[in-house]
Amino acid sequence: MIKHIVMWKFKPGTEEQARQFIEGLRGLYGVIPQIREQEVGLDCGVAGNYSGVLVSAFDSLEDLEAYKRDPRHVKVSSLCKAIREDRTCVDYIV
Repeated sequence: MIKHIVMWKFKPGTEEQARQFIEGLRGLYGVIPQIREQEVGLDCGVAGNYSGVLVSAFDSLEDLEAYKRDPRHVKVSSLCKAIREDRTCVDYIV
């Protein structure tokens, strides 16, 4: 199994768009079949922290790549690209 963890820092003033983005990611679970597990949320407001996080699981790296290319994910991801100032990610084998 592959764990896929992504964190974002969103630009100031984009709180509503960030909520829309997080809800969009939540909406992919159960729709894109490669996603085995998913947790996604916004930070509680602690200064200096990243703004949001996605923790998801896939059966294989191939499934993760299929998820990344899925048009439904690409559409949701495009909103994030417009509002983020930083992104970090790690993928690891469980």
